[in-house]
Amino acid sequence: MTLKLGLPKGSLQDATIQLFARAGFNIYANSRSYVPTIDDPEIECLLVRAQEMARYVADGVLDAGLTGQDWIAEHLVSGGAPVTPIADLIYAKQSFGKVRWVLAVPEDSAFRTPEDLRGCTIATELVRVAEAYFRERGIPVNVEFSWGATEVKPPLLADAIVEVTETGSSLRANRLRIIDTVMTSNTQLIANPAALTDPWTKTKLDNLSLLLSAAIQANGRVGLMLNAERANLPAILALLPALQRPTISPLSDDEWVAVNTVIEERAVRDLIPKLKAASAQGIVEYPLNKIVL
Repeated sequence: MTLKLGLPKGSLQDATIQLFARAGFNIYANSRSYVPTIDDPEIECLLVRAQEMARYVADGVLDAGLTGQDWIAEHLVSGGAPVTPIADLIYAKQSFGKVRWVLAVPEDSAFRTPEDLRGCTIATELVRVAEAYFRERGIPVNVEFSWGATEVKPPLLADAIVEVTETGSSLRANRLRIIDTVMTSNTQLIANPAALTDPWTKTKLDNLSLLLSAAIQANGRVGLMLNAERANLPAILALLPALQRPTISPLSDDEWVAVNTVIEERAVRDLIPKLKAASAQGIVEYPLNKIVL
């Protein structure tokens, strides 16, 4: 049996392939092909635009796929068949975090609140979700589909936009000001509900979800191990932040123990000198690929 898996083509493609590599799956994508290869004979991959992923999963063309909550919401608001979320995979094009769809207007405009846009034209790719946002607030607007370069449309081609952002830098570069957040989104692994009734498919997806989630948990963290005399252990433990609790193991010399923990990578440069000053010895920092909680 094989799992038919959709991978997002476009802005998320490289980040997704890198995530799979950390999870232990090597994917090879040719720029001229929509069928990448993967070193797991039980998985068949297909590159699909994130905007269309939920539809193909819901229709059973794919057993599962990775796409954003934003495009899942767009699919559902448009009347699409349901899909089953398997895992939240919080990563994006530039970072391991969520993205925001924001309502933005020209910096020098008089618009300050969504209500100020009554009767205005809004450009966006996320049309159905944007329409629902304004409808829920009782604000009549004209929402138009944008084929791209949405940031350049105000004020000539639209009064405001609903656009996705990670850092806000592109909006600022185009002299736009955020006045509200329409929704937050992150990548999800979704599955066709009927496909999950097959035990093999469900197990395969559960295992894949476990490994991808573990790779995300490991991002930005490192392992740290050291040796310490028991007399110095309380002072050393007081310095150590831990994912849960440090592991303490006895050594052949009863007066010494080994300490193993997981910490944020950015804390290491300040922490190691403090540990050395507290008489820790044999300090080793090592990279992590996965953390299974």
